[in-house]
Amino acid sequence: MRSPAQRHYHRVMAEKAAASAAPGESLAGASAYELMLAKLAIDKKRLKSIASIQKKIDVKRAELLPEYVDYVAGALAGGRGAQDDVLTTILVWRIDAGDYAGALDIARYALKHRMTMPDQYDRPLATAIAEEFAEAAIAAFKRRETFDRAQLEEVAQLTASADMHDQVRAKLHKAAGYAAEIAGDNTAAFEHLCRALALDSRAGVKQDIARLEKARDAAGGDAGRK
Repeated sequence: MRSPAQRHYHRVMAEKAAASAAPGESLAGASAYELMLAKLAIDKKRLKSIASIQKKIDVKRAELLPEYVDYVAGALAGGRGAQDDVLTTILVWRIDAGDYAGALDIARYALKHRMTMPDQYDRPLATAIAEEFAEAAIAAFKRRETFDRAQLEEVAQLTASADMHDQVRAKLHKAAGYAAEIAGDNTAAFEHLCRALALDSRAGVKQDIARLEKARDAAGGDAGRK
């Protein structure tokens, strides 16, 4: 474990490296960035050797991600927007590990500066963020767990102008619809789920829409009898 002085040093070095290149320029050659790229390659190799998806997540959460905290903090503080494959990879890893607030910290910066995902992800950045958050939220709801509605709304806002497949946007509306229903906002839930269905006829929300319509009609009937 690093001492406070070591953590400060690594954060400052990351900040200086991030400040060395502007949008459209490369961070190649910046020592702190190159060191983290080398570490990232080693960590990816380690993860590839693990068969269990759950174990991969546990290793990311408990062992790997804490080692990138200082780099990320420095890069976000000093960065001018140059492409940073370490940041965009850690963004996805944070989502995998359930650190959604930490992922959003990177997402805001990366989207603002129009960064791209590393080649192995084969998706535009905005698409990756929208889909990863949506799938994480939907999975949480299926487990009868909660997911921060405000975070889903922010993801929708951050990616609103991005071009992406309709199916991905539909997933985000589906997740937002479920979050709204849990929050008791059935009107917003209905709107999101209808939008999801309009974007993707196979979104898997038809029964949810019918259930909300039935509840709305029942509530209207009860109101009429009062």
